[in-house]
Amino acid sequence: MNSGAQKVADLIEPTVEALGLDLWGVDLLQQGKFTMLRIYIESGEGITVDDCEKVSRQVSAILDVEDPISGEYTLEVSSPGLDRPLFKMSQFEEFADSEVDIKMRSPIDGRRKFKGRITKIDGSAIRIDVDGTVYDLDHSDIDKASVVFR
Repeated sequence: MNSGAQKVADLIEPTVEALGLDLWGVDLLQQGKFTMLRIYIESGEGITVDDCEKVSRQVSAILDVEDPISGEYTLEVSSPGLDRPLFKMSQFEEFADSEVDIKMRSPIDGRRKFKGRITKIDGSAIRIDVDGTVYDLDHSDIDKASVVFR
């Protein structure tokens, strides 16, 4: 998560948990004047539209008071889905041996995009096998990651 998304996550996580849900992650996407705040929530029982509405109302109130995002933005609340984005090391560990898409902030061996199977988690390193070539990717250098759903 970028620093803006992490700031939002820190602000809203207690509220999401108070509603009996887990905060899976936060994406803060800025494209020119357009800003999208996407909040992913999770629950062992699954996520309903009502859950998304409750979180949206509560989070909107917090963000209106705290104002962590400058300018206008669109708020979207959803479940992570089957091709779920991965934010935390614990999520990478949960999906060890799964196929993932990873985009790095800066190139490694001339490439920024990796699609392969997570073979090992070691500290802050995620080892991924891409067609027989193994890469150790540092979690802090990952821009985006998601599970490949088949």
